[in-house]
Amino acid sequence: MPDVTAITARIETESAFLRDVVAEVEHVLVGQRALLDGLLVGLLADGHVLLEGVPGLAKSLAVQSLATALGGTFRRLQFTPDLLPSDVVGTHVYDARTGTWSVREGPVFANFVLADEVNRAPAKVQSALLEAMQERQVSVAGETRPLPSPFLVLATQNPVELEGTYPLPEAQLDRFLLKVVVGYPSRADEKTIVERMARSSGRPTVRRVATPEQVLAARALVDDVYVDPKVLDYVVDLVFSTRRPADAGLPDLAALILYGASPRASIALVKAAKARAFLDGRGFVTPDDVKAVAFDVLRHRVITTYEAEAEGVSSVDVVSRVLDAVRVP
Repeated sequence: MPDVTAITARIETESAFLRDVVAEVEHVLVGQRALLDGLLVGLLADGHVLLEGVPGLAKSLAVQSLATALGGTFRRLQFTPDLLPSDVVGTHVYDARTGTWSVREGPVFANFVLADEVNRAPAKVQSALLEAMQERQVSVAGETRPLPSPFLVLATQNPVELEGTYPLPEAQLDRFLLKVVVGYPSRADEKTIVERMARSSGRPTVRRVATPEQVLAARALVDDVYVDPKVLDYVVDLVFSTRRPADAGLPDLAALILYGASPRASIALVKAAKARAFLDGRGFVTPDDVKAVAFDVLRHRVITTYEAEAEGVSSVDVVSRVLDAVRVP
């Protein structure tokens, strides 16, 4: 067992920059702390994040503000039906003056990539982005180029429009560490938003207060966060209960679950729970850390049946019942 006390002491020292980042982002982002926490968990766990919410909830603003506060390079891709894979990863171009070919890198070559309305692009473009997400490299004209580190894709999608969209297949959704659902702000928060943003000048801005190197150092420390075998058993029990609900005392869920979560979900739960513990300044993971990230990790990995849809049962409902049924260590 590692020295948890020493790890906690290191976390308290090396996570200080994140407090500055959060304070800076909250100058412009109001009432969306759950969204910001999800972005930070994805950042620390080295996993990509899918943001889902109706237009106007500051999803893009949150991503851009976080990238600005952390330094590094930032690119925004507005996905449209006429986008081509080369518009994302880059292409081979010919220089008539020199008579030579060269590679023009696409916007995916950045530390932080915002894929806005990712479900508006056709399958080929989605596949090009998701390949880069998984392999952390891009092949252009037969030449393989590594992507910068850290590399984080933050994709957004609008759940209320289906016309003109290309929904991400379940296998591609599984590439995202988290799927964060963004809700409306409270009345008080919305009043503050209007006071800050409903003017043409004098809006708050975000300053750079950290570096990508600090992010990489924090990730290395997150890897050292201790996970007790009992907590690891709890994670595996949760995931197995989405595949075999009867074993968890939930036989009625069997007809409502088409596919349970894969082993990638177990890995994601542990990585996200470690990041959650890091954000709380702890060198060890608790079951509460697992519960805190369970919905964001599992909501897009548990596929329900048509029967469940007819009964109004969503994947979130399934995950909620599994969390209630599985014994906490």
